[in-house]
Amino acid sequence: MAAFTSQALSSRAFSLRAFSPRVIVLCVAEARPVVLAVSAMRYLTGAALALPAVTVAVSLPRIAQGAAAWVLSILAIYLYNGVTDVTEDRINGSGRPIARGDLRTRTASAVAVGAGCLALLATWGLPAPMFWIVAANLVLGYLYSGPPVPLKDSSGGTVAVLCLSGLLSYLAGFTVATGGGGAALPAALVLFAGVAIGWMVFVGMPAKDLSDIAGDAAAGRRTLGVMLGERASRQVMVGAAVVLLAGFAAAVSLTQVRLPGVVPALAAGVVAVAVAASCSGGDGRRGTRRPYGAFMGTQHLLHLTAFLSWI
Repeated sequence: MAAFTSQALSSRAFSLRAFSPRVIVLCVAEARPVVLAVSAMRYLTGAALALPAVTVAVSLPRIAQGAAAWVLSILAIYLYNGVTDVTEDRINGSGRPIARGDLRTRTASAVAVGAGCLALLATWGLPAPMFWIVAANLVLGYLYSGPPVPLKDSSGGTVAVLCLSGLLSYLAGFTVATGGGGAALPAALVLFAGVAIGWMVFVGMPAKDLSDIAGDAAAGRRTLGVMLGERASRQVMVGAAVVLLAGFAAAVSLTQVRLPGVVPALAAGVVAVAVAASCSGGDGRRGTRRPYGAFMGTQHLLHLTAFLSWI
């Protein structure tokens, strides 16, 4: 009996420590604040670009509640990914909390489970489809990182998860803004979601791989960086960025969709990625991270521009 009580008290103490303020700060750092921020912006952009289809009064508290649910699901996914990536992150010299030993994998796993549960609970009172959107995102996150066959181990699996999760982010904002009433998707939202997901997949994925090639190879992954090498990955990334810009500019011109400022923002991003790619060699991990920084900065700029154009 005494042993059982001691074990119960120990488990309770662990659960309390897992949700201490310091641990939460470390977990947010592990999940990357810039990633959480752009995830929130995807959701909010989906809500803003849904306005032409809105037939009921938009509830700002509900929009905020939906944003909390979505970001909590992303926090859970990236925390679990950090737990499963610890070996290769250390090989790559990552400075995130789990890799440097400041955050235990057991603790991070507990917080990830808690964040996932809170994400589902946060959909209470929102349009019914929102629960299933968040649940589907959590499932995708597990399939990406978890056993038996993590989708992150292949380029095809990574592309599939990025595309589906990206679509769900915009759909989540659209669903909450429209009250889940089955409204038609506005053309502006369709076009913007298409180019933003394309930017994430064809530019962001190779940009991220540049600094992780050694660890990914050691883990047996077949990422673009591992298969093509660093130089070819840079070329693919820049070429894809140019093609996306040309295609998006043509589509906006032909359809006359109202997305003011988005094409110039994307053009600036293409230039930034090209410059970063050409200057990323010979400076270790810091140098290979420059294209990813340019990609991420462009993501934020694109979503902020699209969001502000419709609110």
